[in-house]
Amino acid sequence: MKKYKIQKTPFVVPTDDGKLIEEHFGNASIKSEISVAHMVAPPYWSEPFQTPNFDEYTYIIKGKKQFNIEGELIVLEAGQSIKINKGARIQYSNPFETECEYLAICLPAFSIDLVNRE
Repeated sequence: MKKYKIQKTPFVVPTDDGKLIEEHFGNASIKSEISVAHMVAPPYWSEPFQTPNFDEYTYIIKGKKQFNIEGELIVLEAGQSIKINKGARIQYSNPFETECEYLAICLPAFSIDLVNRE
């Protein structure tokens, strides 16, 4: 048995808000204790507030992304990253004119049961 797994066809999570979510590892693709997803948020996109029961790491590849963490607004640009601890109340958005491409890693793996959206 090989001691590695290559992901050639990530699971594309269906969305109705124009956001692209390609999960490479996690609960919807190759089962893993963490989730690794490539995402593209369109201009003027936003999600409802949530209080996840997982740590989330985000790395911005292109564009900008806004984070409202416990009422503090933070904007990250390409090449920057952030770790948000589980239990933080957060809202993710892209209130800008260009799309934002980024990687998101969740530990434990993302699950709708753990995200606690408002």
